[in-house]
Amino acid sequence: MSLAIAPESLPLIEDSDGVIRVGGTRVTLETVVEAFNEGATAEEIAAQYPALHLGDIYATITYYLRHRADVDAYVQRQEQRAETVRQENLARFDQKGIRERLLARKAQSA
Repeated sequence: MSLAIAPESLPLIEDSDGVIRVGGTRVTLETVVEAFNEGATAEEIAAQYPALHLGDIYATITYYLRHRADVDAYVQRQEQRAETVRQENLARFDQKGIRERLLARKAQSA
């Protein structure tokens, strides 16, 4: 009996917003890559994100190591996108006195 060697599909899926998620979960590619780059092992990532399967984490790390420039560029675009949204939200919603307004709202409902 010989070992059947067949290609495995990647556990990465791009959602309708263009966000790449791992293993059919809500965990993003950049979350796994960031944890890995901070020194976490696949097992530590699995402990931190129990929705992920260990094999999917290893496959994601392998993909990252083989396509580092592309993944790093994607992560950078996602960070820029998040910063743009953050700036839009800051411009849209007045941040001055927010703590006081929230405390006043809490006092009214109590």
